[in-house]
Amino acid sequence: MEILQIKDLSFTYPNTDSPAADGINMTVNQGEFILVCGASGCGKTTLLRLIKKELSPAGNLKGEILYNLDAKGFKETASAFDVGFVFQNPDSQIVTDSVWHELAFGLENMGIPSDTVRRRVGEMASYFGINEWYHSKTDSLSGGQKQILNLASVMVMDPKILILDEPTSQLDPITASEFIKTVYSLNREFGITVIIAEHRLEELFPLADRVAVMDGGNLIFYGSPEKACGALKDNPIFEGFPSAVKIFEGTKDLTELPEGYQCPLTVRDCKKYLNANFSHLSGKEVKVISPEPANPVIEAENLYFRYDKNLPDILRSMSISVCENEIMGILGGNGAGKTTALNVIAGAEMPYRGHVKIYGKKIKDFKNNSLYRNMLAYLPQDPQCIFVKNKVSEDFEAALAALNGKNQNIGSEIERISEELGISHLQNMHPYDLSGGELQKCAVAKLMLTDPKIMLLDEPTKGLDAVSKNKLISLLRKLRSKGMTFLIVTHDIEFAAGICDRCAMFFDGGIISQSAPNEFFSSNRFYTTSSHRACRDIFPNAILTDEVIGLCRGNV
Repeated sequence: MEILQIKDLSFTYPNTDSPAADGINMTVNQGEFILVCGASGCGKTTLLRLIKKELSPAGNLKGEILYNLDAKGFKETASAFDVGFVFQNPDSQIVTDSVWHELAFGLENMGIPSDTVRRRVGEMASYFGINEWYHSKTDSLSGGQKQILNLASVMVMDPKILILDEPTSQLDPITASEFIKTVYSLNREFGITVIIAEHRLEELFPLADRVAVMDGGNLIFYGSPEKACGALKDNPIFEGFPSAVKIFEGTKDLTELPEGYQCPLTVRDCKKYLNANFSHLSGKEVKVISPEPANPVIEAENLYFRYDKNLPDILRSMSISVCENEIMGILGGNGAGKTTALNVIAGAEMPYRGHVKIYGKKIKDFKNNSLYRNMLAYLPQDPQCIFVKNKVSEDFEAALAALNGKNQNIGSEIERISEELGISHLQNMHPYDLSGGELQKCAVAKLMLTDPKIMLLDEPTKGLDAVSKNKLISLLRKLRSKGMTFLIVTHDIEFAAGICDRCAMFFDGGIISQSAPNEFFSSNRFYTTSSHRACRDIFPNAILTDEVIGLCRGNV
């Protein structure tokens, strides 16, 4: 039975010519799991917000969104109860200071009797495993806990449709996997209709009943995941498809498959496919060329840091060295201290023991902000906080003027960087009106304008689609070839495997291991790529899709 129908939906934001959604038609059946995907800025978030009427943006709307085929639309109370929405940024949804109050907030505002509120809150806290931190302050929670709390706060309203807008973008791989399993359980065990927009397709693709692919505001595909694999293999969106799909499409011409053989969607099915067709190649490895040793430009030695003398240490005897022209990645769980380490290295926080050197000079010896003048740039986890003007172009101009004074080349420099990152069309936008991926690209561009020698990046791929991510990889490699050094904190394993010269695992307040990507990821079982999970029985050190395909085709 249809629970939602979208008819000829078009939407245009104020002061823009191109529609963010253009002639969209789709139906959603009760109990379906719908995955919405597409490039950054393609209209995914706009579509989801239009379904949740309280979050509908201002602009010109045409067409209809029918809930339970009711042409009159939602009643105020029905919309609040029946459609739940989980945001991309966990902090932007939390409105109270304690966990128990956050769970009760929605019900209390709808005038639900207190006995019913207590019963529902207790039920949700138990189901989502919140008991141990039920009385905690919301600002003390990890990113994963905050997102679980947001989900529980929505589910306590007993919605019929659950909408999620990139809910795992700020979660580490293990936490993200657990969150996705929880959402899938709600769909399968309770029949709740799920509509989720995500760039993380590895785990979600096999779970979806139907996939909605958007491009430039248009719905270009709406059907089963299996059909999407063949229909979109020549579309750029294919770059973000699961590794199993890309490996199959890149090697199927080498095999004799039975008629009607389905494209594998999961690691398990891809492993079966590889073992059945390429086991004769077992033992072949990727040839790894180690880079020449270079001078260290970042040296952190024996760092200890805590936010208050009465709180436990976040950093404990943490040491790291990053060499010139190197891209180094730091991985680890939410709340491990990775961002704190980056803040200390950037000079934003001071350790109570140990020191940081940049090009052999202690941070405290850099005077009058000289550290940040063509030397070091830092992209924080929330890129919104580095924008202070009403237009992206005004922010860029202010950044250049502050560093270089009045420069006749400011306009041409902004144009060059904008074209390189594909953000020229965003120059007149307010930073807060950008999608997560668009904001991330603009933030990277603003840092590039300062022409630093070292860039510290905290989750630079957050909100980026696969195509934009690959463009970022190409850009970072180009900048490295020009002498730039990068230290990157990331949850994106595929990104780290594809770009880093070295990867380090952060745990228990410090770096516990570090090595080249092929050695690092092939030694891990959980913190590793989907490609390696699928091929590890045959190709021991292959970690990227292209490496697996290359080995299957005889290219070591």
